[in-house]
Amino acid sequence: MTVAASAAARFSRPRFALLVLVGAYPVITALLYAVSGLTEGWAIWQRTLLVAPAMVATVVWVVIPVVHARFRRFLHPAT
Repeated sequence: MTVAASAAARFSRPRFALLVLVGAYPVITALLYAVSGLTEGWAIWQRTLLVAPAMVATVVWVVIPVVHARFRRFLHPAT
């Protein structure tokens, strides 16, 4: 097994999922508050259609890189 395969095998998906949830929750909450005044009276699917692209972009390009950088040892425990 190569070093990269060994590191990938030790990657903790449950820990990663927990950290992404902790990072995504405030993003989602902030976006919902930000659009609440603009979307008063809208159906839930319309609000979701507006918020989802911004939330996904923020999670993919901000939350996940920060989680990987700051919690590298927690996500890749030594065997």
